[in-house]
Amino acid sequence: MSVTKADVQTALARLALPDGGDLISRDMIRAVVIENGAVRFVIEAPSAEIAKQMEPLRQAAEQIVGELPGVASVSAALTAHGPAAKAPSLKIGGHPTPQAGPMKPNGVKRLLAIGSGKGGVGKSTVSSNLAVALAKAGKKVGLLDADIHGPSQPRMFGLSKRPASPDGKTIIPLQAHGVTLMSIGSMLEERKAVVWRGPMLMGALQQMLMQVEWGDLDVLIVDLPPGTGDVQLSLCQKSEVDGAIVVSTPQDVALIDARKALDAFATLDTRVLGLVENMAIYHCEKCGHPAHIFGHGGVAKEAEDLGVPLLAQLPIDLDTRVAGDSGAPVALGDGPMAQAYAHLARRLIDGGIV
Repeated sequence: MSVTKADVQTALARLALPDGGDLISRDMIRAVVIENGAVRFVIEAPSAEIAKQMEPLRQAAEQIVGELPGVASVSAALTAHGPAAKAPSLKIGGHPTPQAGPMKPNGVKRLLAIGSGKGGVGKSTVSSNLAVALAKAGKKVGLLDADIHGPSQPRMFGLSKRPASPDGKTIIPLQAHGVTLMSIGSMLEERKAVVWRGPMLMGALQQMLMQVEWGDLDVLIVDLPPGTGDVQLSLCQKSEVDGAIVVSTPQDVALIDARKALDAFATLDTRVLGLVENMAIYHCEKCGHPAHIFGHGGVAKEAEDLGVPLLAQLPIDLDTRVAGDSGAPVALGDGPMAQAYAHLARRLIDGGIV
């Protein structure tokens, strides 16, 4: 005769508890397993303190079940039911705390800032694709989305999860396409606006630099917000930035603001590694005719006048836009745009920058 789960529960119901009821009526039995006459189950106490006093009851439960016909052996384990563990509360933003030294995460060899004078020139697109291209070249790469008011990197990398925090202080960053990523956009709902003053921005930057477990990285790319505001000032004054790249389109309006970004880096004693001309040319998909719809030659001339390298001239390209919106940067592929970013990455590597 084989024993059943119902037989076990009926036997255990005969064990009265000192404070009333029994193991079954009090719902304290878990994980009843019966295999070839061997019976195993768990007695779950309301708390760890009560569990310490229940050893005689555990032994009695084993004995009463062991007396059932068909039972060859019995094993009962004690455990304790406690309050559900709450995820530590991780708050981003707030006034920065005093630092003993510069803000440079342990294990990060190079800190590379990518900025622009104005929005809409493709700075975040360049940042994401350069990060992927460097990772494809074998480098350990991190990307910090410091554009706190307009974070876009989670979308570009196809990330929807929230970074974990084991203690409410340390932040475990996300990983995608070979890149370690941290963005304020991963901490908030996509449509939630960040309405913060300067001190809150500086505090968030400090947290995302110093509380994130970046690990060992060859380079941490910082995707700056457009312009020359608090984040740029805090990063360049309070951390060890190894160099900056400025992104601009050839358009005169963009170049006016790009010059201001260049002047800001010079004022902050941050070395400008070069310029990237984005949306430099458009090739018609039907006839292949090239058109300089945003102007021509402005960024190259600016680089020549300043004596800094023109690192890349990137065309305006539909695949780049589609790839970014879909969460898979175009640099992941092997087409012309991927090759352009691979060439940019190789220039930085060969130049000893990364």
